[in-house]
Amino acid sequence: MQLNNAVELFSEYVYNLDFSPNTIQRYTKDLNAFNLYLEQKYNGQVFLEDITVSDIEMFMASLKKHYAPISRSRYLYTLRSFYKFAHKKELVEKNLALSLEPGKLPVKERHYLTEEEIEKLVEAIDHALVSLVVVFLANTGLRISECLNLTLEDVDLDAKLIRVKNGKGNKDRNVPISKKLHPLIQDYRDNWRDAYGSERFFATKKTGKLTNTYINTVLRDAVKKLGWKKKVSCHILRHSFASNLIKKKVGIVEVQKLLGHSSLKTTSVYTHVDNEQLYEAVNVL
Repeated sequence: MQLNNAVELFSEYVYNLDFSPNTIQRYTKDLNAFNLYLEQKYNGQVFLEDITVSDIEMFMASLKKHYAPISRSRYLYTLRSFYKFAHKKELVEKNLALSLEPGKLPVKERHYLTEEEIEKLVEAIDHALVSLVVVFLANTGLRISECLNLTLEDVDLDAKLIRVKNGKGNKDRNVPISKKLHPLIQDYRDNWRDAYGSERFFATKKTGKLTNTYINTVLRDAVKKLGWKKKVSCHILRHSFASNLIKKKVGIVEVQKLLGHSSLKTTSVYTHVDNEQLYEAVNVL
């Protein structure tokens, strides 16, 4: 079987398993890159049964020129998922990906904004709706895609609950609305929301929605206005939500549930320790 045909079968397989569209798109993109590499290497179409472990290793080595370790790790995960499927469906005799060694990823501490920095950022934003979205992200920890896909029905102001549907991994979760956030979004919904033809909670009159790109552009302008050198994006606000909760001694399990992580290991990257905390620690003795 040609590799590109096997990739199509794999895409159909994960689609039937209700994988998220983003995950399916990422798998397909990674495997198409693998197929293109082999076609160029052998100057022709590639058959799945002819691929060797060496081919996969050389493909992974070629990624070093253009991709960071975390991106290369994603490609490896894709290849392992694909070969697990191919072996299960008896498209190959052996699961070649089992012999691949995962590279060691550098541990980077996540950058985040303090509560004071978030307040300054909000004040520097001239767009009222984007300003509210920034406050919302910093107080809920939602991914920007989750936030912008919320409907009026998903934000239950009476129950003080946000219902996130089809989050990462197609998982649903509930996130409580804090006392600080509740009056702000209730005032928005009742008094100045100006997108009556749209079911999306955060929407403009002109388009009926907001986009991630537009919000990040407004954030960059605000950061430039403040004279900050740090990079600030919608995802940094999610990091900030988690980091500020943990800094206030909120349990990591609670933070995990709020973020929608399936593993505590993922959440543990938000356990920052600053110099002041270290100073306090040594003076306990």
